[in-house]
Amino acid sequence: MARISRPELNGAVWRRSSYSNQEGGNCVEVADGFQEAVVPVRDSKVPHGPALYFEAASWAAFIGELKAEGHRR
Repeated sequence: MARISRPELNGAVWRRSSYSNQEGGNCVEVADGFQEAVVPVRDSKVPHGPALYFEAASWAAFIGELKAEGHRR
């Protein structure tokens, strides 16, 4: 895995996962389109806490697997 420099998130526009519930349960937020090669991800319950940074290709593969798993159920 390549090391990615940690970008500033001040201008990030976050969106909550469509799988998150409205009661404030396990919520993940993603900053889509933040940078071409990087996808920041954070816990919506701790918006000023740390964020994880994924390479865009790795994140796309992860989401693809989640969607495929959902179709198998």
